[in-house]
Amino acid sequence: MIMLLKMKHRSHILRFAVILLCVIAIDAAIGETEIVRPFENSSNYTSNNEIDNLVRMVLLKHNITPANLCSDEVFIRRVYLDVIGKLPLPNEIIAFLEDNRPEKRTLLIDKLLIRDEFADYWSLKWCDLLRVKAEFPINLWPNAVQAYHRWIHDAIQNKMPYNQFARELLTSSGSNFRVPQVNFYRAVQGKNPSAIANAAALTFMGVRLEKWPQQQRTNMETFFSRIAYKGTAEWKEEIVYLNPASTEPLNAVLPNGFEIQIPATKDPREVFAKWLTAGDNPYFGRNIVNRIWYWLMGRGIIHEPDDIRPDNAPVNPQLLVYLEKELLKSKYDLRQIYRVILNSRTYQQSSHCRSDNPKAEALFAYYPVRRLDAEVLADALCKISGTTEIYSSPIPEPFTFIPEENESIDLADGSISSGFLEMFGRPARDTGLESERSNQISDAQMRHLLNSSHIQKKITNGPRLNNLVQTYKRNSHKLITMLYLNILSRYPMQEELDIINKYFQTDGVNRQEAINDLIWALINSKEFLYRH
Repeated sequence: MIMLLKMKHRSHILRFAVILLCVIAIDAAIGETEIVRPFENSSNYTSNNEIDNLVRMVLLKHNITPANLCSDEVFIRRVYLDVIGKLPLPNEIIAFLEDNRPEKRTLLIDKLLIRDEFADYWSLKWCDLLRVKAEFPINLWPNAVQAYHRWIHDAIQNKMPYNQFARELLTSSGSNFRVPQVNFYRAVQGKNPSAIANAAALTFMGVRLEKWPQQQRTNMETFFSRIAYKGTAEWKEEIVYLNPASTEPLNAVLPNGFEIQIPATKDPREVFAKWLTAGDNPYFGRNIVNRIWYWLMGRGIIHEPDDIRPDNAPVNPQLLVYLEKELLKSKYDLRQIYRVILNSRTYQQSSHCRSDNPKAEALFAYYPVRRLDAEVLADALCKISGTTEIYSSPIPEPFTFIPEENESIDLADGSISSGFLEMFGRPARDTGLESERSNQISDAQMRHLLNSSHIQKKITNGPRLNNLVQTYKRNSHKLITMLYLNILSRYPMQEELDIINKYFQTDGVNRQEAINDLIWALINSKEFLYRH
């Protein structure tokens, strides 16, 4: 912020003042030990489900006080962002805040889990893991990308059981255009057994094979040693199949050390998939419930979530076991895992930590503050302003055209991007590692949000914002309220209203510029840029 003081343009100085005044209540509250309004409520600690009992038990052992329950304003914004990757609309916020039913949070969770946007948002996450990308170094090519993305989206939309989802990917054969699942084998940097085994282990076991002893890696590679590839007369089409030249039985060792002999006529991948998706498998269920916990809570029970190994123990083993059992009980319905986590008081905690114990974050004593994903942030800015983005691919084959009205979340191809998405840490989709996505704030990002024509044009020319201003041009209180609901998903506090009204009435301040300054300040606030 100090850099703004050096700017000579008067409007920047005014904006700097607005930002300081608007966020002073929030920043000051973070240092308080009392209830932080409007972000928390004062209800007594009550467990919502078994997750809370298991988390609370560990916190008590470490003498850590859990955070207060988050307010309804924070909850609706948080759960919308975490479940469907979108901000709630003002009418949805108002209806939720006015709902007096004690079960209203559970009802909202259930509604979000069946919305179409759930499949849109979580297709994005799975496309990151499965490396859905047309260009180098994955080289799926556009036809295969579209087919693969549609299959992933439909699987999520139609609630395909997770064990079936994994089996179909691991045992697929055929054309990468006509059997989308085979792109699991195409979307790997290398067609050798080692590269394929690494991808399978990372995706479905949460394991980095390079950390295994050499013999165990070799054993794992055996199950993918008879995959073959061949092209066709159709441009960029490729067939993935079981190599018929292999006529001898295959001696193999499963990751649990069990030795087996696979007949020549049997696909080794089917043997591996059957072992992997068995109910007592030590990797499969643990990996996916740990990933979902990481996606919703910002940190895995085993952390990093794709680095599961004996010397990287879970911080709460009983919690991990409980979630695995829930997965089995639900017959691999991943929505049930989302549901049980989202309904927990642990998820619904405030982001304001009440303990100075350095283990508080790792033991889930509060909800961790995290910057919005690049795609979510881009779509939020477009939705608030009523504007669009321009997307492009550096190597369009054969041609890349994405309508501007498309949302970033819906981009199937990791090769198609924008300058904003690249700057804000969208993953390259080259490795399938969670660490490819960066949600860390940088100086370049701050400069872009503070002082770029890209953001300024959204504020000054955005039709949705302009419509709001015109609709409430004679009612400053209503206008400020609607801007807060659209951008921060809450009503303004009285202190904020007083500060903003005083600014609006300052001599020499143009009303339209003052409104734009307020929008600019809210968009640059931590409250907007972060999940909290």
